Amino acid sequence: MLKARATRMVPGGPLRVGVVGYGRLGQSLVSRLLAQGSELGLELVFVWNRDPGRMAGSVPPALQLQDLTALEERHPDLVVEVAHPNIIHESGVQILRHANLLVGSPSALADQTTEQRLMEASNHWGHTVFVARGALWGSEDIRRLDEAGGLQSLRVTMATHPDGFRLEGSLAAAHSSGPRTVLYEGPVRGLCPLAPRNSNTMAAAALAAPSLGFDGVIGVLVADLSLTDMHVVDVELNGPPGPPGHSFTVHTHRENPAQPGAVTGSATVTAFWHSLLGAVRPLQGSPGLCILQN
Repeated sequence: MLKARATRMVPGGPLRVGVVGYGRLGQSLVSRLLAQGSELGLELVFVWNRDPGRMAGSVPPALQLQDLTALEERHPDLVVEVAHPNIIHESGVQILRHANLLVGSPSALADQTTEQRLMEASNHWGHTVFVARGALWGSEDIRRLDEAGGLQSLRVTMATHPDGFRLEGSLAAAHSSGPRTVLYEGPVRGLCPLAPRNSNTMAAAALAAPSLGFDGVIGVLVADLSLTDMHVVDVELNGPPGPPGHSFTVHTHRENPAQPGAVTGSATVTAFWHSLLGAVRPLQGSPGLCILQN
């Protein structure tokens, strides 16, 4: 766990943070930055939301950014995206021209063109793309096992009440056929465009295990009528068979409390704050993609 104080990336001054998106995650981050930012060496310099009216009465007018293309005028060091994968598709490259980027919608990186453009912009402008682990439990262990060549398969199942899904494309008209219905089972790359806001945990797993990636990691989306107040995430991984013929196997089961119909669970909100603090520590390596473990 991180210490209470984050190290400043800008000598002699606070690190300047911009927040893109003002849903539940954005509201929580903005509230914490306003309350604790100064003691952590952080300064909130702007908040942008597709619907500006949502910020009225809660975000100081001076911090409201009306035009995202004007973000450079606020001179951010880090821009935190907690809006929608479309923001990464449309504005990720522009953001990286001016600041490091913390991606809260990693499902956007299932699009190979988007991922390539972000990596090119990262290297060109010298800024890092951070990815929050969100609701993924055990991301560091997955990464280490993958790096050691010991990961053979990875499967992530996310189950919640149908009201908690925001589905698109062919899944938009999907209906539960019983108390528990599997809406999708297959490569994570195929799920991300159909459930861009409900597949971020799977996308984080695919990024943590590059040997399998978006095409090798299996995502399962389940509508469960009994899960009215929680999201359940099961992560199952297997290594290659050992000498006795048995494979190394891990299965984690996470129950994340959530308001009825909410896309984001309560534990994910806390985890994201720690990801933000992880992204403001001094950079140790070169620009590129960094999966935050905090």
